[in-house]
Amino acid sequence: MTNKSNELDYDYVGFIAERAVALMSRLKIAQTPANYSIWFNYCQGTSPGLKRTIDTLFQNESQFDASTNASLVSSFGEGETAEVPSDITKRLGSLMEDAQGFLQIAIADNRRQMLTMGQAATEAGAGADPGVLIDGLVAELSKSVSRASRLEKNFVAATHELSQIRVSLDDAEKRARTDVLTGLPNRLAFEDFFRDAQATAVESGRPLSILLMDVDHFKRFNDDFGHAVGDEVLRLIAKVLRDRVRDQDLPARYGGEELIAVFPNSDLQACMAVGESIRGLISERKITRRSSGEVLPGITVSIGVAQLKPGESMVDLIERCDKALYKAKGAGRNRVVACEGEQADPLAGW
Repeated sequence: MTNKSNELDYDYVGFIAERAVALMSRLKIAQTPANYSIWFNYCQGTSPGLKRTIDTLFQNESQFDASTNASLVSSFGEGETAEVPSDITKRLGSLMEDAQGFLQIAIADNRRQMLTMGQAATEAGAGADPGVLIDGLVAELSKSVSRASRLEKNFVAATHELSQIRVSLDDAEKRARTDVLTGLPNRLAFEDFFRDAQATAVESGRPLSILLMDVDHFKRFNDDFGHAVGDEVLRLIAKVLRDRVRDQDLPARYGGEELIAVFPNSDLQACMAVGESIRGLISERKITRRSSGEVLPGITVSIGVAQLKPGESMVDLIERCDKALYKAKGAGRNRVVACEGEQADPLAGW
């Protein structure tokens, strides 16, 4: 049975590989490991977001040139996976062994009942004393009820254990996707969210924008007041960002003192407006040292914004947004700047 299963798996993988290579050859896509991984997954259908994106590109009669392929690799290439705690793996294995034992007991019990009833029927046909047969059946059924009751208790306990394992796995996944310092989603969560938002934007034709912010003179806070104060600054800014985005948006810590946010169904004007709102709120906040009552220097941020272009990859969009951010830094900091070549109405509301 095992060998046959392995042969089926081997044949299936070979079939998918042939489809992927044939499709890449027809589309004249370079058969690099990264490109092959994308098209193998597409042919296998393991990523709904990838399939939806490529199907949309087919419908739009897009060309799978180097730029488009790089965008697919950037958006749907292999990423990090949450690590499953080792104790959960052991608990699940033990639980599966227990469940298998319970089922074996239940099967054996049913088999004994069938044999007992069959024997009673045979003896009844041979003229055995009905009272003796009934007593025997009642005794066997009583034993069966008792065993079933114990099994039910075991299954209830196993179900409870499974529920606890599910909660532990959910907690582990949440920790793997959350920045410990700010409580915001981390870069992994941001990239997953962006891929889905990008696929939806391409499919629907609706806008998608991002905002990238960096704390002005952040090193000064760490050097002059210590890393604890620097951490407090990041938590304050994260809270402002979280409070100013909608439920459909995603704020995240991108790395270091950089925070980022994705705004589905939002154009550049809307993104600029919310960026300006965040910038103004942060510039009004103050941090006071508890030990001395000293009020620290004002906190400001520089913000870059950009709107997704047709066929653009996540990497390219963030790079454009990063350039806008550093343009804001170069212009004196504490301001919001759109990517070069894009314009937004500064009076547009959020």
